[in-house]
Amino acid sequence: MVGQLATSKAGHDKGQVYVIVAQEGDFVYLSDGRHRPPDRPKKKRMKHIQPIIESVDAELLSRLLKGRKVYGEEIKYALKQYLRKSCSE
Repeated sequence: MVGQLATSKAGHDKGQVYVIVAQEGDFVYLSDGRHRPPDRPKKKRMKHIQPIIESVDAELLSRLLKGRKVYGEEIKYALKQYLRKSCSE
């Protein structure tokens, strides 16, 4: 699931789109690059998110999987690309 996009189904951030930056048991760690940068992700239970079929580009995905440094700007850009594509459809 790491690198996949997801929407929050519950909480004060309901409807917000995030990138899954890590997974640990029944929890995922979410980043939007702005309020929640990758070095301070939001922890949510799996049942409180709705995964989206879209994922980040291959280079960013490989760095997320290897645990390398990922910047908030890259997360924001990936989300912006998704939102732009989904609005035009």
